[in-house]
Order: sequence, then C-alpha cells, then structure tokens
Amino acid sequence: MPVQSLPFDATRQFSKLFLDYIAQKPDLKPFYDGFPDLEGFRHRLSLKTFDAAKRRTLVDVLQRQYAGLPNPPDFQVLLDEKTFTVTTGHQLNLCTGPLYVAYKLLTVNNLAKKLAAHFPDYRFVPVYWMASEDHDFAEINHVSLSGKTYTWETEQTGAVGRMTTQELGELFAVIPEKLEVFERCYAQQPTLASAVRAYLHELFGAEGLVCLDADDRDLKAQFADVMRDDVRYHNTYRLVGETTKRLESLGYKSQITPREINFFYLANGLRERLIPTHDGYEVLDTGLRFLPEELDELIADEPEHLSPNVILRPLYQEVILPNLAYIGGPSEVPYWLQLKGVFDYYQVPFPLLMPRNFALVLNPSTARRVQNLNLSAEDLFKEEAALRKSFVKRHAEHDLEVDGETARFDQLFTHLYNKAIAIDPTLGGAVRADRQRLFNRLEWLEKRLIRAEARQQEIGLRHLAELKAHLFPDGSAQERVENLMNFLLPYPDFLQKMAAVFDPLDYRFYVVELD
Repeated sequence: MPVQSLPFDATRQFSKLFLDYIAQKPDLKPFYDGFPDLEGFRHRLSLKTFDAAKRRTLVDVLQRQYAGLPNPPDFQVLLDEKTFTVTTGHQLNLCTGPLYVAYKLLTVNNLAKKLAAHFPDYRFVPVYWMASEDHDFAEINHVSLSGKTYTWETEQTGAVGRMTTQELGELFAVIPEKLEVFERCYAQQPTLASAVRAYLHELFGAEGLVCLDADDRDLKAQFADVMRDDVRYHNTYRLVGETTKRLESLGYKSQITPREINFFYLANGLRERLIPTHDGYEVLDTGLRFLPEELDELIADEPEHLSPNVILRPLYQEVILPNLAYIGGPSEVPYWLQLKGVFDYYQVPFPLLMPRNFALVLNPSTARRVQNLNLSAEDLFKEEAALRKSFVKRHAEHDLEVDGETARFDQLFTHLYNKAIAIDPTLGGAVRADRQRLFNRLEWLEKRLIRAEARQQEIGLRHLAELKAHLFPDGSAQERVENLMNFLLPYPDFLQKMAAVFDPLDYRFYVVELD
C-alpha cells in the first residue's frame, strides 16, 4: 500500500502544547518524566517495580471479568515481576465508535510487540482501559455508517458500563449493514462493558490485548488512601491548579479543570459529583449526605461507590497497573501534562506519555481522485479556501499572481520615498500612504483574477470540494467521524493492513492508500 508520512504540524490539526511536547521543547520537560522513545523505555525498565499483591489482585479481577469468553489471555504472566503493561483507554462507544479508537488499540498492540523485540528479557501486555464509569451517554450512543448516524435511545442513566444492552436489538434492526460481531456480542452479553470486552477480544485478543474494567471493588480498595486525601484536603485541586498556572504562563491553554473533590458518587443508575458542605459532603442533585466519619467508613468498606473524574482517573490507572506508558489522543496528551504534580505528591511514577498513531485513509477511488486533481498529501489538510486558491493558480493558463509587479512598485516607491524625504521629511508619510493604497489595489486585482479563473475551473473546484467533504466529514478529521465498519466491511483485513503501517514510535501523520 502506498503510504506517506507528514509532520504533525503540516496537518494543522494539533494544539501548540501537543506539538511542543512532541518536539521536546525544554520548557515542557518539568511536566513529564522521560520521552517515549526506546531510550526512554530502557531507562524506565531499569527503575520500574510493582507490588506483588497488586499483581495478584489484578490477575484475579481479569480472570473474573473474562470468565465465559473463549481463549482468554494468559493473565498469569502479569504475576511475573518482569512483566509490564502499556495502556490506552477510551469510552465504550457503539461498535468501537470513531475510527481513531481502533487506531489507539492498534498502536498499543504494536507498542507491546516492538518493546518485546527490543527488550527480550521482559514481557509487555497491551491494555485497553474501559471507561465504563463514564456517564456521558450522549458521547457514546451513536454510530456513523455510510454517511448516516444511528442513535441508541434509552432511559438508562449512570455509568454507561453498567447499562443493559437489551435495547440495542431494535437499533441494529434499522441498520442496513450487517455487523455480525457487534450484534452477537451486544445480544449475548448483559452489560455494555461486557459486550465491549467480548467484541474487542474477538477483534484484537489474538494480538494480546487485555480489556480492563476498573469499576471493581478490589481495585478501588487500592485507591482508598487517595480517595480520603482528595476528599478531606483537596490536594489535587491545589496541585493541578499550580501546574496549570505554570503551563498558562508559558502560553499554553489548559485542557481540564480540577474540582475541590475529584470523585463522583457511583451507584446503579447514578454517577453524580461529590461536593463539600459546611458539615460534611453531599451528592449533587440528590438527597444523599455524609458526615466526614460516614464518608470515611464508606471509603473503607465500599470504595466501589467512589468514581474518579478525569483528573484522578490517570492516577488510579497507574496505582493498579504495572504500567510503563499511556497512549492518548491529541487532547489527552496535553491534559496529562497538567497532572505531573499530582503523581509526584502521591509518589506514583508518571508513565511515559505518547500519542497514538494518526491516519487519513484513501480507498482506491478516492486515491484516483486525489491523483487526477494533482494534489499532494499535505494539500489534503489545507483549509478549503487556501486549497481552492492554490488549486486555481496551479491549473491556470495565465499567471494570476502580482508578486512581480508588487516588487517592482515597491522598488519604485522606495526610490520616491528617499527622494521625497530628502526634499521635505514631512512628505514621507504621504508617500507611504500612497504606496499602501496601491498595494491594496494590487491585492484586490489579484483576487479578481483568481475569481475569474475559478469560474473557468468550476468542474475541477467542484470535484475538489466533494473530495474535501468526503475526507473531512462536516469539516472534522476522517478518523473522528467514520466508524471502523466503514472500512472493515469492504476490507476485512483492514486492521491487519493498518497494523502493518503503524509504527508506535514514529510520531507523524500517515496518509494511507488502500489497494
């Protein structure tokens, strides 16, 4: 397959903070602990240890969660002190959700393989952290197939991983495409979390992927000390606030905002913020209230009722996993940089922070259209107005630019300016004003020339607009809108093709032509 790679900044899709992190700008080095290259992993392996009791708990939880699934992974390897995880995570979107979720999973699988090849004395397990406790149902309840969006309507509330999938049969009945693996797993499994685990096991399990649902009492018990500290003393709120101010002083925008208490109260059908009151705590918009000693008792006896928010979920992950690296998207990587102070305070090693692989995929017909329009890979990422302008100039029979004329007039006005101020210095302003008026007129004339030429190229420009709309639906990146099934149905080996393309440590954007 023809593959091209572009620097991230050439795609105009990433924040300054993300780009500067990838470029390893010195100002950002205090906000993370090592860069994710082979040397970074070598150094991390020389230092990393993980408690044996926690390994035992992790294995027991995974064995329970995979009970009943065929050919489960060999979780016993996680008991070995030389076995470590590399992790990515995402919400439990329908049918995997946007294409980039599959890219995250391919990246983490490939990373585990690459590390195994370079560090044969160790084992590496790729982990998908299931955001089963998330309660933003509107973000996961739809799937885009063949240009149409299908939405799951339900009255269920609370943590999405606990929701029953019984209603999804009605949704699949109106989808013309047959999505066999998804339909079967949603029908056979009782909850959304178990269904996602089942279909990801079918799609990626042979590559070693392990799906972890951290909505578990035994795992939460390991996080009880952080729960108590955050609830009582609000140290996370203070530390993230301090780090955010430092980042903002360097000119970067913050991604996430801490709260005084960074936990939700979690129960069946309910995930709501826990907030401080004058004499204790309450669960927002409910009648649930706790005195300090009552909440201490809840944390000690039923820690599963507390659910970390986006601020403390990363720390929870690193407390319960023997993890080396976290693979995130263009928003995740920047917000993790706000959290380094929290990891330091709780004495939890900050993982190597690395971006997932990114791609724009062209099917054969789309690739032919790109070739016929004589576009480069970088052209595809230009804003449409700029792309139209460059397209018209490239295909024009006549020279549409006035740069030469502008340069000659500039030379003339420089001569006139020098002559004028030699006679009377007050004439300089008038000459500069006349120069600017002429240059504005030349710019206006160039736009007129381009518009006139554009009318001659109407058919080509229409094809260009259609191509942009196809590759960037609603102006968004393809991988953020298209579902995996739009590619897996016509190309059953799509995942294998993309796995062969992706290099987890190659921090560039891929443009891939399918054959």
